[in-house]
Amino acid sequence: MALNMQMGAVPKMKIKVCMVGDSGVGKTSLVRRYVMDYFDDRYIVTLGTKITKKRILVKDNVLGTPIEVTMTLWDIMGQESFRELLKESYFYGANGLIAVMDITQAGTLVGIRHWTDLAQQVAGKIPIHLVVNKTDQRDKATILPDEVANVARELNATWCMTSAKTGEHVEDAFLSVATSIVQNRFTKGLGLRPRKL
Repeated sequence: MALNMQMGAVPKMKIKVCMVGDSGVGKTSLVRRYVMDYFDDRYIVTLGTKITKKRILVKDNVLGTPIEVTMTLWDIMGQESFRELLKESYFYGANGLIAVMDITQAGTLVGIRHWTDLAQQVAGKIPIHLVVNKTDQRDKATILPDEVANVARELNATWCMTSAKTGEHVEDAFLSVATSIVQNRFTKGLGLRPRKL
C-alpha cells in the first residue's frame, strides 16, 4: 500500500484487494459488474489468477480530503487444491479481502473461515468484507443474515448482501473495503467493527 502526496494535488494511494471464496460463488461476476457494469450468467471458471484495476475516490476521515485510490482486484480460482498452491503469491502484499459466499449454498459460508485464515497467514490482520452474493435468488436462500453477522463478528469484518446480476450493493461492497483500508493505514491493529451495510 503506497500513499503519494504532492502539493495541491489529490493524494493518491495504491491498494491490493484479494477476492476469495469457493468456486462458483460469483467472485469474477462481482468484479466484472463493479469494474465494467456488466453481467454474464454463463459460468466461466477462473484459471489461476485474474487481475483488474479500478480508480475511485475515497473520503479520508483523518486528512479530511478525498484520496484517489487505485484498487488492484485479484481474483483467484476457487478450487480447494489451488488454495495452498497459490496462497503465498496471491495474498502477498494484500491490503484487504472480499470474501464471497453464494446465498443458495450454505457450505460456502463454512468455507469462508478457511479462506480468511489462509489470507491472514500471509498478509496478517487486514480488513475483511464479507459478501453474500446472488440475492436475486433469495427464494432459494440457505444462508441467513444472522449467520453472516455471527461470522462477521468472529472475523471482525464488515458485510453486505449483493447481486452481481442486478448490481445490488456491489459498489457498496468494494467501497467498504477500500474505505477500511484507507482509514486503517493510520490505525493499524485497531480493527474494524462488524456492521451490515
